[in-house]
Parts: sequence; C-alpha cells; structure tokens
Amino acid sequence: MSSDLSRFSALEQLRRIESSRLFQGTVITIIILSALTIGAKTYEIPPLVADILTILDNGITVFFLVEILFRFAVYPDKKRFLLDGWNLFDTLVVIGSLIPLDNSEAVLLGRLLRVFRVLRLVSVVPELRFLINSLLKAIPRMGYIALLMFIIFYIYAAMGAMFFADIDDTLWGDVAVSMLTLFRVATFEDWTDVMYATMDVYPLSWMYYLTFIFLTAFVFLNMMVGAILEVMSEEQNAKQAQKAHDERDEMARRLVAMQAQLNELTEMMREQKRS
Repeated sequence: MSSDLSRFSALEQLRRIESSRLFQGTVITIIILSALTIGAKTYEIPPLVADILTILDNGITVFFLVEILFRFAVYPDKKRFLLDGWNLFDTLVVIGSLIPLDNSEAVLLGRLLRVFRVLRLVSVVPELRFLINSLLKAIPRMGYIALLMFIIFYIYAAMGAMFFADIDDTLWGDVAVSMLTLFRVATFEDWTDVMYATMDVYPLSWMYYLTFIFLTAFVFLNMMVGAILEVMSEEQNAKQAQKAHDERDEMARRLVAMQAQLNELTEMMREQKRS
C-alpha cells in the first residue's frame, strides 16, 4: 500500500509540474524560439549561423519530443490521450518534426511540419485554444449564413451581368466575373469607381450597390459575429462546468489519498500494539 501511495503522490506532483506556469512558460518560450529559428532560415545567413540554427532546431525537436512524452505520462487516461484533438495535433507535429531534412524527398514535408510547430502555441495557451474551439464549433452555424450570402451574391451577380455587361464586360461579363466584382464591392475596394461607371448609364444603379452592401457588409457580417459570440458564450459556460467537475475530481482524489494515509497509520498503530 505504501508503494501505491508513493506512486500516486509522485504522479500528482508530476501533474502539478505539467500544469504549472513555469512549465507552460518554458514550452511557450521554446515555441517562440522555434518560430524565430524558422524565420531566420528564410534569410541569407552565413554558413556558421546556419549550422548553429540547425543544431538549435534539433535541440528544439528533442525538447518537444520529451515534452509530449511527459504529457502522455501524466495524462490520467492514457488510452484516451490521442482522442483529444489538441493532443493528436501536437503528437503529429512532433512526429513530423523527426523527419530528417537531409532526405531530399522528405525535406519539403519536414520543413512544412516545422512551420506548423508555431501552431502549438495555440494548444499550449488556454485562451487561444478556447478561441479556436469556439470558432470551429461556430462553423456549422456560419455555414448556413455563408450559404444564404452565396444566394444573395448569385442573385445580384446575375442582375449585374444582365444590366451592366454592355458597360464593362471585364467586370460584368458573366455571373462568375460579376461575383468577383461584387466581392470587391463588399470589401470596399474602390467600389465607388464601379458604381460611378454604371451610374453614367443607369443613374439609379446606386440603389443596386447600396442594398447589396447593406445586406452583405452589415446584416450578414453581424450575423456571423453573433453566431461566434453565441458559441463562445456556450463554451464559456461549458468550461466553467468542466472546471467545477475537475475540482470535484481533485477533491475526491485527495480524499482517497488521505483515506489511504489514514488506513496506513491505522495499520501501523495496530502492528505496534501487537508487538
């Protein structure tokens, strides 16, 4: 029982280290250093500096390998470690970083995966991870909004191709080109030049542009923002509930440890009485 208790205490101590600010700060620092190393290699640098960066890159790869193994060792349910999306992403990036860059066939893949190591900053920082999770969960709702926006784009593009093709075939020649022109209008990229060109022939064509901008730039954009904010609110509530659940689990583990210690002391007292 004492060996199980010591093993439990050691595992709890390792988990505290893994969740400590010092450990997380070290990982973030190494990720930033990795990003700077990748950026430095895009410049023309002396051979000596290139060799130093290569050694540094190999050291960073070893650090990430040790870090992911450490996280796996302290994970409560090791069978479900890779079922977590962020753990799977980190593992794939770390394994990909082990690809030797001296292999000409794998050099491009290895460099690409080394670039993706910068994204590990998202998985390490809880706030960034929260934002990405909220954005990913909002995509289905945003998809319907995007579909409705595409319908509006298509209707206005067809109207533009019918009325304005004779004015400027480059901008309004067909539906596809008209949709690109409308995207330019929606992003306010010199859209007044497009409008004034059609107003010379159709003075009331300004209504076409203003209604389109009102629908796309104001209505649909606010709907997108509203969908993301709603999901973020739901995620925040779920996060608070999960935090409360984790606190209860932590309290239960401590109670189990205390009970084990109490049983061990009781057994020791019994043995002393017998002796």
